Amino acid sequence: MNNLYPIFLKVHELNILLVGGGNVGTEKLEFLLKSSPKAQVTAVSREFSQSFIDLAEKTDTVTMIEDIYHEKYLGAKHMVIAATDDKAVNRQIRDEAKERFLLVNVADTPDLCDFYLGGIVTKGNLKVAISTNGKSPTAAKRLRQLLEEVLPEEIDDLLDNLNAYRDTLKGDFEYKVKAMNEITEGLVKNIKS
Repeated sequence: MNNLYPIFLKVHELNILLVGGGNVGTEKLEFLLKSSPKAQVTAVSREFSQSFIDLAEKTDTVTMIEDIYHEKYLGAKHMVIAATDDKAVNRQIRDEAKERFLLVNVADTPDLCDFYLGGIVTKGNLKVAISTNGKSPTAAKRLRQLLEEVLPEEIDDLLDNLNAYRDTLKGDFEYKVKAMNEITEGLVKNIKS
C-alpha cells in the first residue's frame, strides 16, 4: 500500500542536516541542489570526498563541517539526511532526530525514512515528482528520463499564458475552475500526440 503524501518543500528556506560526505552523501546533496540550487545544507562528515567538495563549493548555501556526528548538529534543523556508511550511526541519527520531531531520511533504509528523495522532472515552473514508495529508485529514474523527453520545453510558456488567462477570469471559484478545466483539457491531448 502506498501511503505517501507528496509535498513540495521550499528547501531554500529550511535548514537541512546532511551527515555523510562520501558517495551516498554526494548523491543526496546533488539531488537537493539539482532540485533547489539554493538549498540550505549543513554537511557533517569525518571526511568529504573530492566530488562532494566540488559540488558543495558551487554554492554558498552548503556548509561543510569535518567532524563525527554529534546530536548538537540537530539544533535549528528542519530535516535530516543520514548518509554515513555506518548503519548504527545512521540509526542513532534517526532516533535522535525523531526525539526532536525532525523529518528524517536514512539512505538506503526505507523503513527508517519519513520521506524519500524521488525522481524529479523540472521544466521551468513545472515540477513533477516521482516515487516508487522506496521500492525501485532505478524505475523512478527511468520514468524521470521518459517525462523529460515527452514534456515539451515550451510548457513554461503555456503555464505563463494559463496564469495570465486565470487572472482575467471574473466570477466565483466554481466558474473559474470550470473555465480552467475547459481550456486545459486540450493540453493533455496535445502532450499525448
